[in-house]
Amino acid sequence: MYELIVFDWDGTLMDSESRIVTCVQAAAADLSWTVPDYDATKEIIGLGLNEAVAKLFPGRDAEQVQQLADQYRLHFLADHIPGSVLFEGAREVLSHLTDNGYFIAVATGKSRRGLKKEFESTGLGPLFHASRCADETFSKPNPQMLLEILDQLGVAADKALVVGDTEYDIQMATNAGAHALGVSYGVHGRDRLLDSGALDCLDALHEISGWLNRM
Repeated sequence: MYELIVFDWDGTLMDSESRIVTCVQAAAADLSWTVPDYDATKEIIGLGLNEAVAKLFPGRDAEQVQQLADQYRLHFLADHIPGSVLFEGAREVLSHLTDNGYFIAVATGKSRRGLKKEFESTGLGPLFHASRCADETFSKPNPQMLLEILDQLGVAADKALVVGDTEYDIQMATNAGAHALGVSYGVHGRDRLLDSGALDCLDALHEISGWLNRM
């Protein structure tokens, strides 16, 4: 049924919630802004960085948004904050999918520099047939990054499945005419993902192979 599986990165393949929140909070402290609490900060995970900053700190002008984004990048790309780890089974799932003839791709709110760093640290980069980042095109839930992946790989939207942990992933998929599958262990809960249009919601990444077989 599906030819292409498009994964979100943060909260879907990699357990990076704590690192992202810590970096946002540190960036706000650097600029003497009010530091947002953990729950409010994690809500913006999945958006492009500038869009996330604008949503978390409403009323800031474009220059201020850019200042916070720049400080965030300094923290995230440095090594003084504990790194993120892949979710259990992620590497095996990706290898299994490629071995079974699926195209796999990444559509992420990360910058290209940030994704490159993660590709290198995990060694997963060569497995992916395509990837798009929020600093290369429009941020989720806009469908543009997914449409660009579909065009690059020559896959019809109804043959693509987006796997993600936020409503932004699900909305991006539906806005592009693709299908979406939620994962409940990330930022947004099961009900929120299903209400956003996900076909189903998995509790662990390794369940995707069985789910695809059933489909």
